[in-house]
Amino acid sequence: MKKLLDHFSVAIVDDDEGLCRSLCRLLRAAGLNPVAYPSAEAFLGDAQPPPFGCLLLDVQLDGISGIELQRQLMASGEKTPVIFLTAYDDPEWRAQAIAAGCAAYFRKTDPGAVVLEAIRRAATRNHELK
Repeated sequence: MKKLLDHFSVAIVDDDEGLCRSLCRLLRAAGLNPVAYPSAEAFLGDAQPPPFGCLLLDVQLDGISGIELQRQLMASGEKTPVIFLTAYDDPEWRAQAIAAGCAAYFRKTDPGAVVLEAIRRAATRNHELK
């Protein structure tokens, strides 16, 4: 599975700079290529993003929220799986994310190994569907 996942980049859209650094280290150690964006607008403004196997989105961002970003991407036909991360686990946001079809939903305090396994599952499924 590692060889398959080596071909994928993972977008991290989060305004928490420290968390982005930690996630980037975790993903690089797992053989993945993380690409961090400080906002949904920065992600949308990337003129030449690599093909992503998975998107990690913060639920609560300044400007466009992670949930709204997922909605926009789905409306445009984008099918890359989304995993949400949040510091504030609000039941309404969780319900909205699940209803929108996210691959997983985690608190930022959840273990990195659990998040990494969800990324691997989502990226593998995404690759198999292409």
